[in-house]
Amino acid sequence: MVAAMFDLDALPQEMRGGVVAIGNFDGVHRGHAALIGATVEQARSRGVPAVVLTFDPHPRTFFRPDEPVARLTPLPTRTRILRALGVDAVAVARFDRAFSEVSADGFIAGVLAERLGIVGAVVGFNFRYGHRRQGTVELLRSAGASAGFGVTVIDPATGDGGEPIASRAIREALASGDVAAARIPLGYTWFAEGRVEAGDRRGRELGFPTANVSLWPDCGLRYGIYASRVRLADGRTRNGVASFGRRPTFDDGMPKLEVYLFDFDEDIYGTRIAVKLVDFIRGEKRFDSVETLVAAMHGDAAEARRRLASAPGPTDLDRAIDRVV
Repeated sequence: MVAAMFDLDALPQEMRGGVVAIGNFDGVHRGHAALIGATVEQARSRGVPAVVLTFDPHPRTFFRPDEPVARLTPLPTRTRILRALGVDAVAVARFDRAFSEVSADGFIAGVLAERLGIVGAVVGFNFRYGHRRQGTVELLRSAGASAGFGVTVIDPATGDGGEPIASRAIREALASGDVAAARIPLGYTWFAEGRVEAGDRRGRELGFPTANVSLWPDCGLRYGIYASRVRLADGRTRNGVASFGRRPTFDDGMPKLEVYLFDFDEDIYGTRIAVKLVDFIRGEKRFDSVETLVAAMHGDAAEARRRLASAPGPTDLDRAIDRVV
């Protein structure tokens, strides 16, 4: 999966000359999916690669490092979702001072034409590019006509109730713990993936052995307890209950994602798993004793089982993401 992600200057020759979707695509929500769908459709009809050009870090984070944008998806996860939507490769432009000062004309000539050799571009209706965001979709269309590539502009996407689909609303949902609400604009269950790390084995001592995964520091997820489904490295899915936070009853340490898998007793240390957060149960809290904590953990596990039994099943995109290797 990660082999499909390349630095802009290291994109393989066979991935040049494609139709390219341009944007941040953080979260890869349903609006992004419509744009990616148009990109893949055009690429397939022309027999060329479907490529995404994205940026890291987020430009707003670069310009305002003291107020970083909460990332819905780190690059490897973003690449997995984009691959599930049919993209052949993801080119990552490192957004630094030099890149931020590239002019609009320089972006078209140096990035799109020279480095990517595009035959088509697909962008959102509000796409801006170049130094001080001087480039507009109108300028891109005009430049494309001169340079020999077409430009498709995708209209804003709306949800079933007519509300705009935007990454900001998804970030707000995750900040409140409302992962069930985030699932609707995303079109899939929000998840975090990584290698299972060795912990302090405190959960095992309490009767709840957990698989621990480090989340990216700026994920923006609310601390708390979540009903979860876990995709194991071999493709199996298991239900469980996850805790994300700083373990205030014990150490108030660095935030960790810890998941207890129901009816499961296998050694999965060092393997990659994806923890899908299905529903929020409660916020993180400090308990007065280990006994009250353990009682709460039993209650959380029972509640997670109940929530999962009535939760919606996987979407088509959930299934497609699981198939990406």
